Amino acid sequence: MDKKELRRTIRERKRAMTEEEIVSRSEKLGVLFAQSEAYKNARTIYGYLPYNQEVRTVPMLEQALRDAKRVAVPKVYGDEMKFLYLDDLSKVSKGYAGIPEPIADGPVANDTTALVLMPGLAFDPAGHRIGYGGGFYDKFLAAEPNHPTLALCYEFQMLPKLETEEHDIPVDTVLWA
Repeated sequence: MDKKELRRTIRERKRAMTEEEIVSRSEKLGVLFAQSEAYKNARTIYGYLPYNQEVRTVPMLEQALRDAKRVAVPKVYGDEMKFLYLDDLSKVSKGYAGIPEPIADGPVANDTTALVLMPGLAFDPAGHRIGYGGGFYDKFLAAEPNHPTLALCYEFQMLPKLETEEHDIPVDTVLWA
């Protein structure tokens, strides 16, 4: 199955999920995330705000703030993505492709060791991922390669093996429920 077909198939599976399923699996993933060494060791979380049927990350990011971690989320400027610190996760509006982004344009996050939460459509046990096609995370990680990375996904998004391209940067850890 090529990337285009795989993206279509996974999107269909995600759209078929009920809100209750999304919330339930997201809560399980929140527990796994909080228990992970990557989370425990992180001073800063570069998270993302969920769009459509993505894992509900806001409760996880709120917990990170309560745990005295800094939280930043992405904002897209043309073909570049920057992470911006965000202390109030409600100060967002629809941005690139309708995805929630900070309303403000700063402050720009600057922790080169922050844990980056990686969104995506499909993953495999080796950490390979198929994203949404924009290449924003691969470009960001190519420019800042020292970040630990972690992906949260639903069990049907975990596949035995993904074919990847040379510019695709694998994820260090994948958690699924």
